[in-house]
This record gives sequence, structure tokens and C-alpha cells, in this order.
Amino acid sequence: MAAQVAPEPHRFVLTGSGRFAVFADLSTIERDGDTATMRSFQVVEPGFTAGANAYWGGWSRWRFDCKALTADRLDFAGVREGGEEGPPNPDNQPAYDAAPGGDAAELLASACGEADRPAEVTTLEDAVRRGRAALAE
Repeated sequence: MAAQVAPEPHRFVLTGSGRFAVFADLSTIERDGDTATMRSFQVVEPGFTAGANAYWGGWSRWRFDCKALTADRLDFAGVREGGEEGPPNPDNQPAYDAAPGGDAAELLASACGEADRPAEVTTLEDAVRRGRAALAE
């Protein structure tokens, strides 16, 4: 029987807090020339529900053009309280300019910048706690 390998921990960095608290997961950055892909996690306020389900937030997968400064959200998957991740739903909107000060620009800076930055938190549960604290400020 093969030994199971523990999953790589997340490397979350809070990039912004407004309607949602948004974290870049630096452990998911993949670069190819001027292009970078990365996942981000957005945290919702406590008590957020959709239908009969309570949610922590959701994952988005992004592709950034580091030279042209454009962002393209590829999909979104909701995460229920407790960590159950739903199926990804494609985002078919075209890439757009990452406006300075917006969530996409902050995520682009993380994906295209220095990937060896230290993480603020390394688990989904801690990201939810940290994100909800940022939303409450």
C-alpha cells in the first residue's frame, strides 16, 4: 500500500477587504512567460446563505497577463461552511483591465510579483477566521 502524501498547505495572503475578504493562494501560482494563473479565496460574512446552505465563501481560478495587466476569472466554486467545495462554474466573461485598487489588480500583483512572500495563514479555516475579522473592522 502506497503512503499517502499530505496536501501542500495553502499560502494565503489577504489582498483586500470590502464586500468580501479576498485572499491570494500563493501556493497555486503557475507562471508561463508573461502569464500567471492562481486561485483566490473570497470570504463572506458570517451567516451568508444561498438557498438552504451556509457558506464560507468561494474559490476563483484566475489567469493574468502580467505585461498587459489584464485579469480573466476562469471559474468560481462555492465553499459551504465546513469546507465542502462545490463544482466549479465557468466564468465566460472576457479578460479585462485590472483597475488599480480593485480586487483583480491586487490579485494580479500577487500572482505576477514575488511568489516567495510569507503566508499570513495556511488553512482554509484560518483564512475564514482572518477574513471575517477583516470584514468586521
